[in-house]
Amino acid sequence: MHKVGTLTLLAGCAILAGAPHRSAQACPNTAQVVALDECDPDTFNAKVKKGGLGDGGTGFCHNVALAPFGFATTLPDLVAKAAAGTPDPGWDFEPDELTIEKGTTVSVTDQGGEPHTFTEVAQFGGGFVEPLNHGEPTVPECAGGFSNVAVARTRIVQGSHLDIPDLPKGKHLFQCCIHPWMRMEVDVK
Repeated sequence: MHKVGTLTLLAGCAILAGAPHRSAQACPNTAQVVALDECDPDTFNAKVKKGGLGDGGTGFCHNVALAPFGFATTLPDLVAKAAAGTPDPGWDFEPDELTIEKGTTVSVTDQGGEPHTFTEVAQFGGGFVEPLNHGEPTVPECAGGFSNVAVARTRIVQGSHLDIPDLPKGKHLFQCCIHPWMRMEVDVK
């Protein structure tokens, strides 16, 4: 009977791993992190020759919830704010800081509309999209973009998640190599 209870608990935790922060915290050895953004599908997914990132209506931004209500960031606004050193605060990892016990898996879910990375870096800095770096040099861990296998492994797309197991004790810095102001510190005790 003890085995059945344990298996039920583990199955429930696996289901909750993609759930909001509070629910996942109830699972032993799992800490939930959420990647957020409010990209505007019309400007992000416009054809490349019109200044967007898409081709024929396709693209990176799959935000369908808030754009019709005016709660979305246009691509020109995102670039302008980043270049001015005042990046959009709606593009963030939540929580910003996390303290966990050794052996806890950090599970990052992309609940925004854009792809992100959750890349461990020695120190915070710029990503591989130079116009978004506000003059900061690209950190070595982000160099090469997705052609760098280490960066590609940390990519999370809308609705997916990335698990980071077995972080050693100490302070760990993570940032998005696309949107480098998305930063987080994980302290492992």
